[in-house]
Amino acid sequence: MAIETNGASIRNIAEVPWREFPNHFGGALSKPLVMPETAQSRHLDYRISMYQPMAYVERHKHQVQEQIYHVLEGEGLMEIAGKNRVVRKHDVIFLPPGVEHAISNSGLTDLVFLVITSPVTDDKAAV
Repeated sequence: MAIETNGASIRNIAEVPWREFPNHFGGALSKPLVMPETAQSRHLDYRISMYQPMAYVERHKHQVQEQIYHVLEGEGLMEIAGKNRVVRKHDVIFLPPGVEHAISNSGLTDLVFLVITSPVTDDKAAV
């Protein structure tokens, strides 16, 4: 059971349902652990993602958002500005605004990684 006090919260990861966000395909699932709609965060979007083999997010870029991906398990292919690199456990990827990127599971087991995004919206007018 989630605990919320004065805007602070404690929630177990098992309480948060998996979702397939727009432009994510083939079993590219995420649990939105901290974001405006789940924890009323103002600056952070924090989620854990699990991509089944061959799952992916389509190539995209953010206008103002920065992202960090931290790979916990599995193996995938990270595309950054048209260049591909295999990513695996303990790789940390930083993506500044404006850099086109995509990630896919190129391995044989689930690819599990954390995604931290700030600010929570990619709307230039909101920043």
